[in-house]
Amino acid sequence: MKQTDIKAVLRFLGIMLMAEGGLMALCLVPAWHFADGTLVPIAICSAFTLAVGCLLWYRHQRYTQIDDRRMSYLLVVLLWLVLSLFATLPFLTTGATWDFTEAWFEAMSGVTSTGATVFPDVAALPSSVLLWRSMTQWFGGFGIVLLVLALTPRLGINKYSLYTAEASGADNTGKTAVRTVVTVRRTLAVYLALTLAFIVALWASGMQLWDAVNLTFTNISSGGFSVNSDSIASITPLQQYILAAAMLLSGVNFTLLYLIFTLRWKQIGHKLDQLRFYLLLCLLAVAFVVATLHWHSGYGWSDALRLGTVQTVSALTTTGSVVADCTQWWTPAVFVLLILSVCGGMAGSTSGGMKVMRVLILLRNARSIMRNRLHPRVVNPVRLNGRPVSSHIINNVMVIFMVYGFTLMLGVMVLMLCGVNATESIGAAVGCLTGYGPGLGASGGFGSYAAFSPAAMWFCSLLMLLGRLECMTVIVLFLPRFWRK
Repeated sequence: MKQTDIKAVLRFLGIMLMAEGGLMALCLVPAWHFADGTLVPIAICSAFTLAVGCLLWYRHQRYTQIDDRRMSYLLVVLLWLVLSLFATLPFLTTGATWDFTEAWFEAMSGVTSTGATVFPDVAALPSSVLLWRSMTQWFGGFGIVLLVLALTPRLGINKYSLYTAEASGADNTGKTAVRTVVTVRRTLAVYLALTLAFIVALWASGMQLWDAVNLTFTNISSGGFSVNSDSIASITPLQQYILAAAMLLSGVNFTLLYLIFTLRWKQIGHKLDQLRFYLLLCLLAVAFVVATLHWHSGYGWSDALRLGTVQTVSALTTTGSVVADCTQWWTPAVFVLLILSVCGGMAGSTSGGMKVMRVLILLRNARSIMRNRLHPRVVNPVRLNGRPVSSHIINNVMVIFMVYGFTLMLGVMVLMLCGVNATESIGAAVGCLTGYGPGLGASGGFGSYAAFSPAAMWFCSLLMLLGRLECMTVIVLFLPRFWRK
């Protein structure tokens, strides 16, 4: 790798640190308004982050071009690591926690929009820290790289390679989301518009503006942090349904949402396979969970419908907002929620998980193989949106599926070696790798990861990073060939 490429990456990290420092500065507003005693620490954190960012940018401002395509992978991983490192500062300086491991876990959970927390009593945190938790999820939720592409069109890296390196936002069956920087900005505009719309909707429903802003930030980003220790259980049923709508929309491909909002029906007609499967999967899961809550757990139909709908949507979109302690529900219902979090939302959304597009391709590939067994001479291509899916894409999907499954099994094993019991190991591995957040046992429902050992917390943080970048982007950095000339 050329030295000029490395300096260009440092310049770019400086730009992103300046953006992060600016977001920290916004936390001065609640620190001043609520007089929680964190005004000076937050100001110092913001100033320090801005200073480091300005220094990196100033020292390397001449290096704007990156020629090596491998740098896209390195840049994306460094972005999450560096931004997570500086995101620990508000937690450490305000007294929210004095443990760097806990601060790193919370910061990584926020930046990767995972939603797992180490704070048992979230409501006791200073208001500035609460807003910072929400803003890390909102900033990281739609993909920091997407914001990067919108703000710096002269990066020099092939835009598609950088966009797919942050694989949670990439629809590998089409490059419409990254053909031009204009499209990226439009997609970002949809994200901002949805954020504003749901803040207004929650405020109009009677929620305090402070809660409306924080809950919108964390739910539109598929994050799941809350300003309340019981997540979203204590808000009104209407507000829970509003947040469920926010979660559901955040799980839809944002390019598709832009086409829908701008009434471009001709372009929409050929892109509905993934949306149909996403909505069908959601509908079937909601029906199953609602039925189990009514007939097995004894809830009335209205409560069963509300709890089942909100919690199922939260699981499918890997948001992690909790409306009830679902770990106490019937085991098959809990298992369905875990499976949904592994599936995730649509590609090109804020959701985590494997993405329903890949699940759909796997299912259609299995159907094609079975048809070929019955009729060997008949050609049965895998189709998506009416077009054949190339064998290259199918192979990529199968590899990602196998790597994802292996990482999940390895995660469960390592967590058990760290002293976590089997049930909680499964829940924590799924929750952190998929970005869902809550696990099983003490870390599930309204619980936290506070009881985990430092080793388990560090490994869970690694799972969050792997899940957010869908494993391959991080793993490729450990290949010897990656570092060869």
